[in-house]
Amino acid sequence: MSFDGTRYSGWQVQRNGLSVQQILNEKLSFKLSEKIEVTGAGRTDAGVHSEFFVAHFDTKTLLNENFISEMNGFLPTDIVFHKIRKVNSEAHARFSAVSRTYQYRITTKKNPFLNNFSFYYHGKLDIELMNKAALILLSVSDFTSFSKLHGNTKTNICIVTKAEWEQCGDNLIFTISANRFLRNMVRAITGTLLDVGKGKISIDQFVEIIESNNRSKASTSAPAKGLFLCSINYPNSIYL
Repeated sequence: MSFDGTRYSGWQVQRNGLSVQQILNEKLSFKLSEKIEVTGAGRTDAGVHSEFFVAHFDTKTLLNENFISEMNGFLPTDIVFHKIRKVNSEAHARFSAVSRTYQYRITTKKNPFLNNFSFYYHGKLDIELMNKAALILLSVSDFTSFSKLHGNTKTNICIVTKAEWEQCGDNLIFTISANRFLRNMVRAITGTLLDVGKGKISIDQFVEIIESNNRSKASTSAPAKGLFLCSINYPNSIYL
């Protein structure tokens, strides 16, 4: 599935605020005439978008080939289903995933049509220096300095396999892949790398921030609206 996160408080059901998960629970339960509770591939912060998201649910109903198109006519315009597949009973949208890829998108030219889907930055950035700093992330294991304070994760260990900036005309895209991500991790990394590009932080200081294991040493998180979850990979063994 995909969703535009602009009007949502994130993926996960919240006490105060509309969530994508809440919408799916309600719409699927009504459509299938049974209580459905979807489990997502992970949390996304308020305002974060997903071009590729996965959720699983159990149902007693035999779904036909028209299910996707019928649900898309039933869902709000900012959520779309792409595909549904049967998986084995042990498959889990979150815990079965072996890797995820995010992109952070920046526009360097003011564009009202990209306002909800990118961060507008006006100024010079040293992309080469930002890529040198990003490359360091591939040799890092502990990402405490880029994790949300007082989070409930058991470990802040992640394996990053790609971290790269690319200039595409007026747009600047940061792509990062890892086996798992911490809450706020990509936005915190992006904000800190932007400070490297601005000349506020040197490469040595970037390394010191990582080694400090202290979130307060890193920069302010980049705005949520520029962040997209782009892909999630699963082992073929989960599919029936």
